[in-house]
Amino acid sequence: MLSKLKAILGSTLLAACVPILLGAPTAAQAADGEKYTLTIQTAVPPASLYFKLLEQFSKQVDTMSGGRLKVEVLAAGAVVGPFEILDAVDNNVVNGGYVWPNYFTGKNSAFVLFSNVPASTGLDQRSMIAWYYHGGGEELYRELLEDVMKLNVKVLLVQPMGPDPLGWFSKPINSMEDFKKLKYRSPPGVPGETYELMGISTVGIPGGDIVPAAQRGVIDAAEWIGPADDKNLGLQKIWKNYYLQGLHQQTDVGQIQINGDFWKSLPADLQEILKVAAKANIADTLDANIYDNSVALHDFEQNEGVVLHDTPAEYYTDFINAERQVTKKYSEKNPFFKKVLDSQTEFAKMVYPYRSRILTLTDQMVKTAEEARQADQ
Repeated sequence: MLSKLKAILGSTLLAACVPILLGAPTAAQAADGEKYTLTIQTAVPPASLYFKLLEQFSKQVDTMSGGRLKVEVLAAGAVVGPFEILDAVDNNVVNGGYVWPNYFTGKNSAFVLFSNVPASTGLDQRSMIAWYYHGGGEELYRELLEDVMKLNVKVLLVQPMGPDPLGWFSKPINSMEDFKKLKYRSPPGVPGETYELMGISTVGIPGGDIVPAAQRGVIDAAEWIGPADDKNLGLQKIWKNYYLQGLHQQTDVGQIQINGDFWKSLPADLQEILKVAAKANIADTLDANIYDNSVALHDFEQNEGVVLHDTPAEYYTDFINAERQVTKKYSEKNPFFKKVLDSQTEFAKMVYPYRSRILTLTDQMVKTAEEARQADQ
């Protein structure tokens, strides 16, 4: 009898252990076999480098979740236009969006600070991301979305695509006086107001209208995103003078917005998968920025007759001084704008001794290595 009981207990224990040893789903996992779909309405066309990076994000989420969470990526305008994405996500017209928050400065001027940090703070792209995750930025953004704006939206940073070039010009500019003679397509808000204060005539038009406006002579110069996306837009066919160094959107971080109810409906592991995939997309974007933009720039110079120029030296001082006046005005009008800007400025002060020297090191290394290569020729 005892031996028979041992046999029964042994077989029962074995039956319980085998699924675990073989990696079969536990009861808790099996209980949540539900599948979810996150539909992301983007603000970019399918040809964009950044649309392709979102498709990569989708594949990674699908793989990591074992197919439990699908991410559908929609081209700009498929359901709503770029400027309607935030409201559409909040109201669950779509449960996800991809956009830059500076599109919504009409709702609150502080939105711009969570994508395009003013250059006058001294925060570069990498430092901005460090501020967001380690300097209180993420909590400030939650406060803006939920407490100030009463929006039902969760945000994940995904694509640091800046610095945006100063752009394409119908003729070379050797000084700021040359720049002031031209009509320039600029982003609205802080960048556009800064350029206006610098004495530059700006025109605010959507990306898809830049080339037609250039062809009609409505504008003499324009900025867009970067060499790879500028190439897709066809700007190299219109003008041949290209300036990479611009300060108006020198961080330019894209983000995924998720409906709050949908986010809360996800199990904890799927929420974590989205967070991890978002950070992976940041790394993928930093890599793609260097590779894809370098390939496009090489093609411009070798095959399209584009001339790459350095931005006039006085541009940097003029821009920083003008932007400080613009952000001061916004800070006086909007206490929350001031709260975020002060946080960014303090973080920039803290990281300056380290970050400035690392950037100097990198700059000197790249230049010295190129000079040595040139000397060998």
